[in-house]
Amino acid sequence: MSKKKRETFTNSSGFILSCIGAAVGLGNIWMFPYKMGQNGGAVFLIPYFLCVILLGTTGLIAEFAFGRANQGGAFKSIKDSFTERKLKFGSLFGITPAIGLVGIFVFYNIVVGWIMKYFTMSLTGKINKINIPTFFDGFAGSSETVVWTFLAMLMAALIIGFGAVKGIEKVNNIIMPGLFLIFIALAVRSLTLPGAIDGVKYLLTPKWEYLFKANTWVMAMGQAFFSVSLNGCGMMVFGSYMKKEFDIPKIAFTTAILDSAAALLAAFVIMPAAFAFGLDPAAGPQLLFVTVPTIFEKMPAGRILAIFFFLSMIFAAFSSAVNMLEGSVESFMTQLKSKRKNTALIIAFISFIIAIPLSLSMNLFDNFTNFVTIVLSPLGALITFSVFFYIFDKERAMDEINLGSSLKLGEGFRLFGKYGFVFITILIIILGVMYGGIG
Repeated sequence: MSKKKRETFTNSSGFILSCIGAAVGLGNIWMFPYKMGQNGGAVFLIPYFLCVILLGTTGLIAEFAFGRANQGGAFKSIKDSFTERKLKFGSLFGITPAIGLVGIFVFYNIVVGWIMKYFTMSLTGKINKINIPTFFDGFAGSSETVVWTFLAMLMAALIIGFGAVKGIEKVNNIIMPGLFLIFIALAVRSLTLPGAIDGVKYLLTPKWEYLFKANTWVMAMGQAFFSVSLNGCGMMVFGSYMKKEFDIPKIAFTTAILDSAAALLAAFVIMPAAFAFGLDPAAGPQLLFVTVPTIFEKMPAGRILAIFFFLSMIFAAFSSAVNMLEGSVESFMTQLKSKRKNTALIIAFISFIIAIPLSLSMNLFDNFTNFVTIVLSPLGALITFSVFFYIFDKERAMDEINLGSSLKLGEGFRLFGKYGFVFITILIIILGVMYGGIG
């Protein structure tokens, strides 16, 4: 019996849109705008883009190349690398990034459920008939959130069940262009509000003294690392579905830049409007569920704008959630020799069971989220990058990176990855613990 041929993305544009879909998530919307404003405005972009180029693209290149070279996700690639070097515990190390990704999938979909609720309230007009801060305080941690979490996870499982190309690529070919179009339209409307200029000044006025503050660089490094979804698993499995002629360095760079563009667009949607209506620009997660709905409540045609905004949030959040599930599903499929649809449904079901107590308690939710994002997921990324740069055959790694590439990377890239990037990943874990999260 012949071995079943592995799925591949049909073209590089579809692959890039899927990678952007995986990268562009809620952190782009609620973290980047206020981090930029609080850390020097336009000055923040200097360390941020430097870190995006050095760290974001390096990590993406490594994950793409590692996955494509081994025709598998984190589990297979790490296990095979250990086996080739006659090292023990390859399976244990290999499954760790997938477990971290499942953890992200759990809490992330609770928030996706919140967004879906707000979208339906925008459609029905209910969002204009409630006290928004009071509603959110009562909704978050309530039993109603469990239903929405279930729906979010079920939708992700159904898409993944159809396969990488059939499900992920086709969905992202539609929703990612839609996301950018909605963001642009909302940004134009936000910038035309009376008083919006104060929000623009908050974002763009350079405060040069921040360039010499350690906190600015720490936050820029964390935002750049996590914004492009470097977890050692999700982007790696996408890499395993790449065709050999795809240009890995070019795709990595394009993904990182367009992800940053989405974050900037989100900033120009939210901050001008927040300042126009005198609302807190540094509200964090509440920015989405209290500040933004309050803005739309006060705006002419606010209900219509709210519908489009929360639709764009569904696009951003859902495309990331699908990637999280795919990375986990592929690893466990490889380990358990199980079928895709069954594995997707089982992981989604287990994730839902774990999510129930988190949905009902914001303290549990916060503690779980902090553990996964500060420790478990970065640890998975560290394992993957350490194996790629230290254990995986260096000549094979560079051959894979340069296969199909118009700009060939040399020994300098490998040395930076081995002696720079890996240790920066360790530093990110340490700083995350010290700061209570930096991404």
